[in-house]
Amino acid sequence: MAKIIYTLTDEAPMLATYSFLPVVEAYASTAGVEVETRDISLAGRIIAALGDLLPADQAAPDALAELGELAKTPEANIIKLPNISASMPQLKAAIAELKQQGLDLPDYPDNPTSDAEKDVKARYDSVKGSAVNPVLREGNSDRRAPSSVKNYARKHPHSMGAWSSDSRTSVATMGENDFRSNEKSVVVPEDGTLTIQHVAADGTTTVLKESVKVLAGEVVDATYMNAAALDAFLTEQVAKAKADGVLFSVHLKATMMKVSDPIIFGHVVKAFFADVFARYGDDLAAAGLSPNNGLGGILAGLDALPNGAEIKAAFEAGIADGPALAYVDSDKGITNLHVPSDVIVDASMPAMIRTSGHMWGADGQEADTLAVIPDSSYAGVYQTVIDDCRANGAYDPTTMGSVPNVGLMAQAAEEYGSHDKTFEIESDGTVQVVDGSGAVLLEHQVQAGDIWRACQTKDVPIRDWVKLAVTRARASQTPAVFWLDPSRAHDATLIEKVKTYLPEHDTEGLQIEIMPPDEATQFSIDRIRRGEDTISVTGNVLRDYNTDLFPILELGTSAKMLSIVPLINGGGLFETGAGGSAPKHVQQLVKEDYLRWDSLGEFLALASSFEHLATSTDNARAQVLADTLDRATGTFLDENKSPGRKLGSIDNRGSHFYLALFWAEELAKQTEDAELAAAFADIAGKLRADEQTIVDELLAVQGKPADIGGYFRPDAEKTTQVMRPSGTLNSILDSLSV
Repeated sequence: MAKIIYTLTDEAPMLATYSFLPVVEAYASTAGVEVETRDISLAGRIIAALGDLLPADQAAPDALAELGELAKTPEANIIKLPNISASMPQLKAAIAELKQQGLDLPDYPDNPTSDAEKDVKARYDSVKGSAVNPVLREGNSDRRAPSSVKNYARKHPHSMGAWSSDSRTSVATMGENDFRSNEKSVVVPEDGTLTIQHVAADGTTTVLKESVKVLAGEVVDATYMNAAALDAFLTEQVAKAKADGVLFSVHLKATMMKVSDPIIFGHVVKAFFADVFARYGDDLAAAGLSPNNGLGGILAGLDALPNGAEIKAAFEAGIADGPALAYVDSDKGITNLHVPSDVIVDASMPAMIRTSGHMWGADGQEADTLAVIPDSSYAGVYQTVIDDCRANGAYDPTTMGSVPNVGLMAQAAEEYGSHDKTFEIESDGTVQVVDGSGAVLLEHQVQAGDIWRACQTKDVPIRDWVKLAVTRARASQTPAVFWLDPSRAHDATLIEKVKTYLPEHDTEGLQIEIMPPDEATQFSIDRIRRGEDTISVTGNVLRDYNTDLFPILELGTSAKMLSIVPLINGGGLFETGAGGSAPKHVQQLVKEDYLRWDSLGEFLALASSFEHLATSTDNARAQVLADTLDRATGTFLDENKSPGRKLGSIDNRGSHFYLALFWAEELAKQTEDAELAAAFADIAGKLRADEQTIVDELLAVQGKPADIGGYFRPDAEKTTQVMRPSGTLNSILDSLSV
């Protein structure tokens, strides 16, 4: 039987699955398609990582590893929903919840001393950050706004804040002594194994990472950020924000860049509260209260300190005396510096640009902002857009063009800062990347506290990336631009490979360019204002940034993008959008039984999944499901059945009902499969006849608290009851048979 693997993930997407999956299972069964689930949630990954340390009845298989192997096969058909890329505070909160639920898990050892504690720490660390995507993404990324979504955005434009020509909002970035400026790159000539080592000033050699496997033609890069230069830069920006009277904010990616960016975040916290750390830094360190975990983590731990009240008062004075801080939630006093995973650059910067270049201050009012992005690799992309909006005003969603993306990400390409090749340097010396013969391929002179990191990009994914770019340019007859900077070491290496592989494809009549990111940004936004589309062909990190930046400006959200990963070995991975606002949606559900999460990305991914299945298994009925779902999604948008903004309107569950209704009606009137049409004529009739009853049942539960039994690991029975409150809808779905 043909299979679709549906991932169970986290937060609002996971809750939505409890409501939507029964629809998917019922409709898919009519085409002989089995839908199976795999738990790759943060809680599930924690349990899998510690499985052999748990009692047998608490252990669980490693579903992520299983899917990673499946993704390498032609049979793969995986629908991947957004998951938590855990920061340290999230990881510890998840561990605490699981322990409270009775799982016999050890605490996270911040300072392990025994081998056993070091083993536990390594296991927990393995699920931090972007731990899921590198495993599943055995292909490159094709993300674009489907025509139905783009047309809807033009007919029903989202709000865009007006820009003023005298806006003082700007981006501050280092430009020197940072990751971009210190980068070195090499192409490995043959298969082998590399070692990363630190040679101290006294000649002592410490192996930081051994047995790094590489393949012939693979690109290996290394770089570092100078900690002293970072601190000097941050001190300047704190002073500048205060002098200019703008909000101070920092924008990092402490999820994907799970090792490097929390460290940088800690430097920012220390720079903003320099006087506090000068006076109380030793006390905080002794108590294990690290600035890397944010101001919120420090404040939460002060009650245990004898002078905790005194230190808290010092932090409050630091906020009062420093520049005005940007706030994540001014009502709750949560600042930009509270939690490293609260302000993720790829989501926070587009939101700021969309809102007149403003963030929110302590008073809950919008204000111009100094956006601090320490590393200069891609900071200029945002500055270019800000300058354009300041000069030409906000973009117009009713007329603007689109910037789809082809992203290099297969086989963990360019996974900078997110895994085990990133280190905070303990002593002055040299970090070297050495091959099997002992030859030094890359090296940097470093000082204690510097952040050094390396990454790999295999040759096969690069070839596939170039092929996908040409394929998309040909299919859409759209210019494609490789966002690569010849003055950056890694990009210069990729440019040579792109120039080598492009002639392997028919590019006759296509416009394919190579431009530095700042120039490519300007080229693309000039075309946007003329209503023209431009494919951005980017590396992995910039893929993440661009697939939030442009969709948020075009559509109001990145969750409405079609995200396909054509797997290199023939399978398909279908992603359902970003999950940045998921936590707030869960909080609202628990408070008032209302889930505002929009599953549109899921509808788009599912249609593509059926289409891939139809082609790969010669299943004509699966193609009918794909085509009718696509038309139903268009109706769904035209009828405006996405979740409303407040109680009393349909929420996520209601949107699933209407999608099921429109899909059934499309299936009932299609002419390709008479038996399928007859079966769904009955279902469509029942759904339409009972529409008001079902809506009333869904609305009736709103307005009171909902118990789902946990945030990171909800109770399945309780969550099912909460997310499937319409007995009428449930019975109609149960009655479907062909």
